[in-house]
Amino acid sequence: MTKADLIIEVSREVEIPRKDSEAVVEAIFGRMVRALHGADRIEIRGFGSFRTRQRKSRVGRNPKTGTRVEVPAKKIHYFKPSKELTNAVNAGEKLA
Repeated sequence: MTKADLIIEVSREVEIPRKDSEAVVEAIFGRMVRALHGADRIEIRGFGSFRTRQRKSRVGRNPKTGTRVEVPAKKIHYFKPSKELTNAVNAGEKLA
């Protein structure tokens, strides 16, 4: 499912114009990005949680040449699905 598909589904489900559902989806995603950028944790009960971790810089190797390469520090984003989501996906059910 793409973001455009999600916008259409929200529009159908809630029975609002597509333009309004696009604004809602954009607002939700925008707020999630800002929260993760600020190192906040996002928890959506029954779905899962998002968070960021800081990775330290390290020395890696170029697999082709074998030369050492400095890999800079960076933020890594993680998603951990809830038990309800995992069970629903494995059972082929819809979440409420």
